[in-house]
Amino acid sequence: MLKNKNIILGVCGSIAAYKAAVLVRLFVKAGANVKVILTTDAANFITPLTLATLSKNPVYTQYFEEETGVWSNHVELGLWADYLIIAPASANTIAKMANGLCDNLLSAVYLSAKCPVLFAPAMDLDMWKHQSTQQNISQLKSFNNILIAPNNGELASGLFGEGRMAEPEEIITFITALIKKDLPLLGKKVLVTAGPTYEAIDPVRFIGNHSSGKMGFAIADQFVKLGAEVTLISGPTAEKSTQQLHRIDVQSASEMLQACEQQFATSDITIMSAAVADYTPVDVATQKIKKNNGELTIALQKTTDILAQLGSKKTAKQLLIGFALETEHEEEHAKAKLVKKNLDLIVLNSLNDKGAGFKTNTNKITIFNKDFVKKEFEVKSKTEVAVDISKEILMLLGK
Repeated sequence: MLKNKNIILGVCGSIAAYKAAVLVRLFVKAGANVKVILTTDAANFITPLTLATLSKNPVYTQYFEEETGVWSNHVELGLWADYLIIAPASANTIAKMANGLCDNLLSAVYLSAKCPVLFAPAMDLDMWKHQSTQQNISQLKSFNNILIAPNNGELASGLFGEGRMAEPEEIITFITALIKKDLPLLGKKVLVTAGPTYEAIDPVRFIGNHSSGKMGFAIADQFVKLGAEVTLISGPTAEKSTQQLHRIDVQSASEMLQACEQQFATSDITIMSAAVADYTPVDVATQKIKKNNGELTIALQKTTDILAQLGSKKTAKQLLIGFALETEHEEEHAKAKLVKKNLDLIVLNSLNDKGAGFKTNTNKITIFNKDFVKKEFEVKSKTEVAVDISKEILMLLGK
């Protein structure tokens, strides 16, 4: 569950800071990428060197390091994180978080973070029970921050009671359970196609199109984030996935057909966003075709319609989503494709829309379902478009 997750661990001034070393080690062992932020007081309990060694990343303590001249970009850190975990969270830091105070790097990253925030309090019994502390915790929970409740046990003061930070193993179990709950497609297999195909003319030249594969890769990454086991079949492209998935590289339409047929039967959801060539040369020259004074004519034949082929084999338990890139009569063509190819959804792109189409980082889509219910979306980044598409698919699944 934690593999390839980006985790920022905030460590505050508390004797429980020693547990941060074990926590970092467990995160790294689980495959997470960990960056640690220490408050000034926390560095009195555990050294940056210890946590840097265990996390394999520099430890952040200040906005600006005078000795090195390095500035720590709190916004960049906040956006990098998939999860921000503050453990131990002292009464002082909890109060700052609840009231928007921002006098150190950790509180600035907290205010910049767009990811889920979890906090594991650690303090003495009387501090924990104090009305102001409980009010601050209620305030944080109202902000959708997630409390990892402290345990009962022996405290640093010698008292026995609530306020002891949850053990590192308990925190790992808590976060893993949280991630599972947020993964609606856990156990589902998703097949995604992306990019163009190249149809060889000779060993040097090919017929292709302008597809970059950006949209397909964004979709594949999004479905990994939802917990699915994703297979990405990609034509030639420089794009790279940011998530852990199974990638199959192909060149031609025939290779993509073969790969799709091998994967389709076991896929619960198939999303065909690749721009597959409709035609391929009848004969491919074995040597480079030399330029001469005459015209060159290349005979083309139709490629197999992969989407229609899969649609004819689709079972009631499978979902099949197609893309339609059109330049005229867009909606009419998209609806016809939806029916003819036995699709559950079709995603329409129009090259007439500004910000849509090939090689851009943005897209503008319209989605039709089987009942021709139309849903239009504004121009967004392809990452955001992938989220919109995933939400429509989750609705079909009743999730």
